[in-house]
Amino acid sequence: MRVLVTGSTEGLGLAAVETLREQGHGVVAHARTEDRAEALAALTARGVELVVGDLEDRDAVARIAADLNAAEPLDAVIHNAGVWSGNAVMPVNVIAPYLLTALLDAPRRHVYLSSGSHYGGRPTLEGVDWRGDAPGSYGDSKLFVTAFVAALARVRPDLRAAAVDPGWVPTRMGGPNAPDDLDLGHRTQVWLATADDQDAPASGGYWYHRRRREPHDAVHDTGFQDDLLRVLAGETGVALPCGPGQ
Repeated sequence: MRVLVTGSTEGLGLAAVETLREQGHGVVAHARTEDRAEALAALTARGVELVVGDLEDRDAVARIAADLNAAEPLDAVIHNAGVWSGNAVMPVNVIAPYLLTALLDAPRRHVYLSSGSHYGGRPTLEGVDWRGDAPGSYGDSKLFVTAFVAALARVRPDLRAAAVDPGWVPTRMGGPNAPDDLDLGHRTQVWLATADDQDAPASGGYWYHRRRREPHDAVHDTGFQDDLLRVLAGETGVALPCGPGQ
């Protein structure tokens, strides 16, 4: 398989790239800047492909999607990139995954990084600053992503989508004293992206260490899902393409 991993210069993203390569898959890594891409030099020298672009910038996201659509087709995307705080929370954690999903032609599997923090998110879209002119809530962003996955399972049956809580792992975001297992933190994403069709779980799940868990109640609210899709399409000017028969 050929898999794109966003935000893959360190932490969970880098671990996913290394594991995918070890398993013999084709991998496209992503770095925010050329300077950050230097961390991937050893991997790109061994055949890992690379895309560079700031996911906070919608034009850069569109360019990345166009470049990937013009290249060898992708089979899956692991939407790993994310930020904990600051003005980039909504643009990076929600808008970029939405745009890549809407704009990429080929991949039929999408794995999105959620978090246990989504349980503390507010199931309201009022007053959300999608442009990042003010700090957004991390918990809200992860609730939106998890609801987006449930919406995809409903409106795009041709895709397999999953949300993953990797746990509180010792990355730059999680801090050195985080108690969860970094190795287990990325292997669920890799499994969901690459499992054989007969072994892959149904679309729409929320996962933690290869176990499906029940998400926030709002995730199952189809009205909330529809509102989220409508707001994201209106905000970005890009509607999610309909699947076969839709």
